[in-house]
Amino acid sequence: MDKQVLFQKFVAFTTSVHEVTDELTKDVKSDTITPVQYSILEYLAVSQPATLSQISDCLPMSMPNTSRELRKLGEKNLCEKFDVAEDRRKQYIRLSKEGQAMMNEAFQRIEKRFLQRIQGTSEEDLEQIELALDVLSSRVFHSR
Repeated sequence: MDKQVLFQKFVAFTTSVHEVTDELTKDVKSDTITPVQYSILEYLAVSQPATLSQISDCLPMSMPNTSRELRKLGEKNLCEKFDVAEDRRKQYIRLSKEGQAMMNEAFQRIEKRFLQRIQGTSEEDLEQIELALDVLSSRVFHSR
């Protein structure tokens, strides 16, 4: 296998992922939050609880900017910090009930768009897509 060709396909794939993600998430965020704040809430929705540094590394944002945006989200009652029992110096962040409700609504809208996008796809192709996602997740993206 030509790994350079594989890499070029990977680059094209990740570009397509960004384009489709933008299309699926267009206009799903609340008008009360910024796009950066939405990204933080989205990350928390799938990776909570998370530390400040995990959020900062993933988005990528500086620690001070991440901290500032988390403070604003906390003021809007969309996320909350809590201490780790084993290490009082460490804090985790999670969605609040309001934040979880907001993200549930956003994900319902995204799911509807996703289902429209795959409408008409055969059961066999859907199974192959699921397998491909599992392989990408475990081998390339190392999801949790």
